Amino acid sequence: MDEIRFYRASERPWGSFSNLFRRDIEFEGEVFPTSEHAYQAGKARKSEVRKWLMQAPSPALLAMAAHGLYYWDVSPGWSTRKYDRMRAVLRAKFEQHADLRELLLSTGEARLVESATVDNEVNRLWGEVNGVGRNMLGTMLMELRSDLRAEMGHEVELVAAE
Repeated sequence: MDEIRFYRASERPWGSFSNLFRRDIEFEGEVFPTSEHAYQAGKARKSEVRKWLMQAPSPALLAMAAHGLYYWDVSPGWSTRKYDRMRAVLRAKFEQHADLRELLLSTGEARLVESATVDNEVNRLWGEVNGVGRNMLGTMLMELRSDLRAEMGHEVELVAAE
């Protein structure tokens, strides 16, 4: 398994790596229906815009609406804070759901790639389109996988020492 590609949340088993995968996540004291909701909740400058985004009828429409916000509706500094927020959201998702954590850990050393089908700037940032893109979501998932392994190794050492 050199590479695992995922995109649609409905694809088994890797679709659960998608931020559109429906699984509740508690983040910053609030429960969101998907990690996309938890991530995008930090983007809006005004509470009315945030509320509007959170009422989107699907995670895909939420993502589309959030990507289409005017710059004056986006929280100041979002372009630099968004990566840390995504890392924190992913950590919460995989720490809160043992089955998802085990699935992530089961990928070994495979390169994880969000493989989008529509060629646009957002898809080339978070994933790849036709092999081109920064694949930030895949990269963050691989970083988290490595961190979880290191933390688990530390826990094993502590148990062994007791």
